[in-house]
Amino acid sequence: MTDVKQPTEVDFDKLMAFVFRAVDEVGATLNAGLVVMGDKLGYYRAMAASGPTTPSRLADDTGTAEPYAREWLNAQAAGGIVEYDATSGRYTLPPEQVVAFTDENSPAFLPGFFQIALGTVQDSWRIIELASSGAGLGWHEHNHDVHEGCERFFRPGYNANLVAEWLPALDGVVDKLERGARVADIGCGHGASTVIMAQAFPNSTFVGSDYHADSITEARARAEEAGVSDRVSFEVAPAQGFSGTGYDLVTTFDALHDMGDPVGAARQVRQSIAEDGTWLVVEPAAGDHVEDNLNPVGRAYYGFSTLLCTPASLSQEVGLALGTQAGPARIRDVVTTGGFNRFAKVAETPFNQVLEVRP
Repeated sequence: MTDVKQPTEVDFDKLMAFVFRAVDEVGATLNAGLVVMGDKLGYYRAMAASGPTTPSRLADDTGTAEPYAREWLNAQAAGGIVEYDATSGRYTLPPEQVVAFTDENSPAFLPGFFQIALGTVQDSWRIIELASSGAGLGWHEHNHDVHEGCERFFRPGYNANLVAEWLPALDGVVDKLERGARVADIGCGHGASTVIMAQAFPNSTFVGSDYHADSITEARARAEEAGVSDRVSFEVAPAQGFSGTGYDLVTTFDALHDMGDPVGAARQVRQSIAEDGTWLVVEPAAGDHVEDNLNPVGRAYYGFSTLLCTPASLSQEVGLALGTQAGPARIRDVVTTGGFNRFAKVAETPFNQVLEVRP
């Protein structure tokens, strides 16, 4: 065991300030579980419907036990998520939080973000065991909250931006899609992005692919439910081995950095895309330098990178481990090494960077 060298001088006030910051960190960690609890038990939806409420009423409205509802409400009030009126003893979910915790169509919808975070932390013991050897943990090896939470976090952003902002930012792509294009969606997961595009462009056909068989099963069900299964198909395939050629558009949403061999994936896309085709790469928002990412979004993404995305890459052949905060320069290097010549950042949101890649 390495001996820990004690500092010669410690500012006690700074030490205690950090201790209380750490208390807030622990509260935030526990709150991830509380948000998922409130989402799954219907607490937020019940509060949105009822207005100011009490623990007993919330328990009645959700079919849960009052002690749980009481302590959950108090924790949410202490964290500033709900408001508490000491005079009336009632708790209120403010209108902004109503949107953030109940409106799945809003780009501000948050429960999925908490769900994937909680699922990731639940599996962190496995990463601790693997860190010494450098082995990885595949996406398929994680718990259900990781898979479902990921889709629930990213889908609202795709709903808000994909058709309205991201595709129009690509040169000539919308015109092709409206006339009828062939599209491959790589690393499609539950198929949210594939279905959104298919609903918007009924003259085009879409093929989604992912190496995770359970996700593909879910994607097929989503396409059937959305009424687009006649124009959408899905296959279980790695990014380096998806089928088809001559695609007018290839898309990869929040998945390139998870791949063990993103350069190999880029080569496969280059072979599969039409000469005048476009590869839309959407990746987590990031700068090219560590100091660019030392902010709340970067902090969350570095956390996911350590516990989820980097282990996923290390579990695959090559194991390049780009990391969630790869930044445009590293992505450019990957795609140009894979055979592409043109690369541009064409749009961004607080959570994503949108990249246009062409032969």
